[in-house]
Parts: sequence; structure tokens; C-alpha cells
Amino acid sequence: MQHHISLKTYNTFGVDASARNFIEINNEQDLNTFFIQGVFQQEFFVLGGGSNVLFTQDFEGTILKINNKGIQHFIEGSNIFITAAAGEVWNDLVWYCIDRNFPGLENMALIPGSVGASPVQNIGAYGAELMDFFYTCRAFDTYTGELKTFTNQECSFTYRDSIFKTKFKGRFIILSVTYKLRIDNKINTSYGAIETELLNRNITSPTIKDIAEVVSFIRVQKLPDPKTIGNAGSFFKNPVVSHDKLVTLKEDFPTIVYYPFINNTFKLAAGWLIEKCGWKGKSVGDVKIWNNQALVITNTGQATGKEIFKVSEQIIDDVNAKFQVILEREVNIL
Repeated sequence: MQHHISLKTYNTFGVDASARNFIEINNEQDLNTFFIQGVFQQEFFVLGGGSNVLFTQDFEGTILKINNKGIQHFIEGSNIFITAAAGEVWNDLVWYCIDRNFPGLENMALIPGSVGASPVQNIGAYGAELMDFFYTCRAFDTYTGELKTFTNQECSFTYRDSIFKTKFKGRFIILSVTYKLRIDNKINTSYGAIETELLNRNITSPTIKDIAEVVSFIRVQKLPDPKTIGNAGSFFKNPVVSHDKLVTLKEDFPTIVYYPFINNTFKLAAGWLIEKCGWKGKSVGDVKIWNNQALVITNTGQATGKEIFKVSEQIIDDVNAKFQVILEREVNIL
């Protein structure tokens, strides 16, 4: 255990905060040791790639950095089961699958973060959702010191949400995740930007590698590289509204961008809402809304977490005032 460690290099916003205690977890035995020592009886936060967190102040508890590694798979009929350690980089897992021609995850290429965070956030992008490929995960119960396996159904997945962010928030530490892919999974090119870029490249029969490369290209064009400009990717969720609410919005805003969701509900493009409120490209000190994607808040210099949070509050207020829609942050606020 280390003490009073700077977290600046452990979060993609590059916010300068410190942790009173800092522990690296390399295997399950480490968790057992710290459980016996009573570490989990005090405040703690599990940190993966640091790509979905905003530190608004120093963390007075213990930061647990998950570093376990390993990917393995087996094939059973048309099913491919892939198990990855929580500390693996998500994009490395995607390319593990692509290199072996295992379809399913290619549309989620280049999503920042770790494998362990994938079921917590129920990540998704470009027409693909983690919950459609998630099979099980193994997790450490910080209340009892026991291991538990969660099935897909037990995770209660909804849009960018899971039981790990609601009922069991802060209780379980995910150690590994198993995904179930199918050899005959169809390539998904339904997302408009993918189809456009495939046409630009004269690709008519894309492979999963083509899809991953195109998705990666699109993401790089739209999102800033956190290695050079501090950010956490999409800061807000796309809000979900009822059919009646959508009809009302379309009357006032005919060009509003939306996508069919589930149970006669619709996802609104949060970036479009934010842009129409005049925030795209706007700066407040060292906090800037990205020029190419209004969903992204960036730290262009030495912005504090509190300053970034304040700007996000102003955006939420402006969107609500204009559209009567409340944006929800996707990023964890500490």
C-alpha cells in the first residue's frame, strides 16, 4: 500500500488529485489479504483505466488499481467463450478477437477503459451493446470476502447501466469477464458513419477487421486523444424519452436527432442537444467542449475537477431549459 499518491497519470482527464491510500491488485490473493486487513471496511474506489472518472477533490479513502492480466477462450459448437482478466485493456480484447476472426466486438473497438469496467458501464458503440455479448463475470464481494459469479440476467443491464452501478454500487470488485460470441454473428454496418466510411474506402464486403479499423478511424476523428488532451470520452448519456415526448420535441425542433430504442422509447443525441445550446467548441477557462463532438468535455490545460464539473452542470441546466430534457452524466464523479 502506498500513501498520498498523485492520481494525475491515473485518470484520462489529467486532473491533479491525490489518494490517501493506493493499492495495486495483481491477483485474487491480494484481495483476500486486504479483506483480512479490513481495507474494504473503509471508503474505497476501484480504478481501471481511469477513463470514466472525474476527481473533483482529493480521495480520502483507498484507490484500488486493478492490474490482473490474461485472456483465454474455448469454442463449443458455434459459440465462442472468451474470458479476460479485469485488468486487461478493452481494446486489446477486441483485437484478440479480431486476430482470431471471432466476430461480435468489432463495433466497440477503441472504447477506452478496462475489461472490468465493461459490464459496470454496460459499454456500447456504433450499434453494438456489451449486454448482447456478456455471459458471466467473477467478482469479489467486499462485504463477505467471497467470490460470486454473475450471469447476464443477474447484472440487470439497461442503457449504460448495470446492477454494479445501482444495487451493488461499491460492493463487488470484478475480477474477470466471460463473453459469448457466435462464429456466425453477422457483421453490423447499420450505423450511418460506418457505411459512409466503408464507401469512402470502396469496401463492399467488409470483414470484422475492416469494421474495427473504420470504427477506430471514426472515433479518432471525433474524439480527442487523452494522451494529449485530457478527456473521458462521452461525458453524458444519450437521454431516453417516450414517444409522446419525442412528438412534442419534433414539433418545436423538426431536425432533432434521435434513434429508436426499446419499448416505444427513443434515444436523443445528447451531442446535438448540447450543440444547439451553443456549447460546441466553447471554452470556460481550461475547460473546453470538443469542436468535433459536443458530448466530450476536455481539459486543455490545468482545469480542476471542480471546474469541469461546474461546466457540466451549466450544460445540464441549459439543455433542460431549452428542451425540458435532463442529461445524465456517464462519468463517475468523485
